[in-house]
Amino acid sequence: MSDHETYLREAVDLAFRNVAEGGRPYGAVVVKDGVVLSRAVNTIHSTEDPTDHAEMRALREASGKLASRDLSGCVVYASGQPCPMCHAAMRLSGIREGYFAYAATEAEGYGLLSAGIYAELCLPLDEQPMRLRQIRPEGDAAPYARWKERQG
Repeated sequence: MSDHETYLREAVDLAFRNVAEGGRPYGAVVVKDGVVLSRAVNTIHSTEDPTDHAEMRALREASGKLASRDLSGCVVYASGQPCPMCHAAMRLSGIREGYFAYAATEAEGYGLLSAGIYAELCLPLDEQPMRLRQIRPEGDAAPYARWKERQG
């Protein structure tokens, strides 16, 4: 069995244990240079936090252990295909490699919805079910230039 399969099996085992404890079927493992930095499960059932996904929790823990928001060189192993939020968080943290055991389209057959959200996000903003529109405050300049200046 390859290292990838070993870590994926661990993520899937976490998902099964989470289901047994009343949670959703998701587990994640973050590895860097062959060392497991974090293991996590989806805990939205206990925290009522809709962002408390396994991958998000694993990223937070790995960042804490490394004392850095830059997780370049880390690999994420997830029981299921990361949802758009988790996928984006992985990218924003510098992760460039990830593996998952089961596709979002498989999960959709069981009432889990990330496959549909991926599809919706590919639509133009005015065709998405959640309305998101830009309204630029009159006279205000965007804060981005000020941020860039402070970066030195």
